[in-house]
Amino acid sequence: MPVVTLLKRGALRVYDYRCSAGPHDAPYPEAHASYALSYVRRGGFGYQTRGRSFELLGGALLYGSPGDEYVCSHAHHSHGDECLSFQFDAQLLDSLGLPAHCWRSGALPPLAPLVLLGERAQAAAAGRSDLGLDEAGVLLAARFVHTIAGRRLAAPRVTARDRRRAVRTALWLDAHASEPLDLQAAARHGGLSAFHFLQLFARVIGVTPHQYLVRARLRRAAHLLAQDTRSIQDIAYEVGFGDLSNFVRTFRRAAGMSPRHFRQAAQRQRNFLQAPPGAGTLS
Repeated sequence: MPVVTLLKRGALRVYDYRCSAGPHDAPYPEAHASYALSYVRRGGFGYQTRGRSFELLGGALLYGSPGDEYVCSHAHHSHGDECLSFQFDAQLLDSLGLPAHCWRSGALPPLAPLVLLGERAQAAAAGRSDLGLDEAGVLLAARFVHTIAGRRLAAPRVTARDRRRAVRTALWLDAHASEPLDLQAAARHGGLSAFHFLQLFARVIGVTPHQYLVRARLRRAAHLLAQDTRSIQDIAYEVGFGDLSNFVRTFRRAAGMSPRHFRQAAQRQRNFLQAPPGAGTLS
C-alpha cells in the first residue's frame, strides 16, 4: 500500500494511505503500531478488529490501539481507498482527557461534526488552509474523544498569567518565524500540553499558533517583496516557507494576487511616491 509521510514530529505523525486492493486480494491480519485515528476520505472497505466488523465509507473514522490486530477487506471494489491517518503518542491522548488504556480499536460512521473536522484536516494536508496539519489533527482527536467518551473538553479559563503566557509565546513565534516551528514546539515554549495551548492561544490571540506563524511570515515576505530585489524563491526561504509552491499558494490566498504581482504593484507605488514633483505630468 503506498504511504506518504506528511508530518512526523514529536507526539504526532500524519500519513496519507492509498490502497488499491480489490475483491480478488486475500485479506491478511495486521496490527496497529500506535494510537491511530484515520479519516476515510475516499472509497469503502471492511475493518474487523476485537471481534467486531465495520463497513467504512467516505467520512468514516477508523481508530486503532497499539498491538490490536485487525483485518481490512475489500469485497466491494471502490477503485481505491484513501485515508488520512493521524498517529499519536500516549502523552497526547492524556492531554485530551482520555487515558491511553481507554482507547480501543474500532470505527465510527460518518458523523457531521467529525466529517467537517476531517475535511478541514484534509484541506490542511493539501495546503488549502492556513490551519496547521498538527493543529487539525489535535482538533479532530479532541472532537473524537468527546464523541466516544461523552467528555466535553471545557474551554480553559483565561487568567492574567495565561494572557501573558500567550502574548510571550506569540512574540517568540514572531522572533523565530523563519525557523521550522510546529504546535509541539510552541506548546513547550508556553509550558502547556499541545491541546490546552492551542485552546489558550486561540482564545487570547484570536488565531491558532500556526495561523499566527504563517501571518508573521507573510508580513515579513510582503515587506521584502516591496523593497528587496532578491528572487521570490530566496525571500520565501528566508521568511520560513519550506518550498516555493507553498509560499506562492499561501501568499495568493492571503493577498488575492501572486507574490510577483504584489511586488510589481508595491514597487510601482514606491516609484510614484519617490518621483519628483511634477514628474510625468502634461506640460
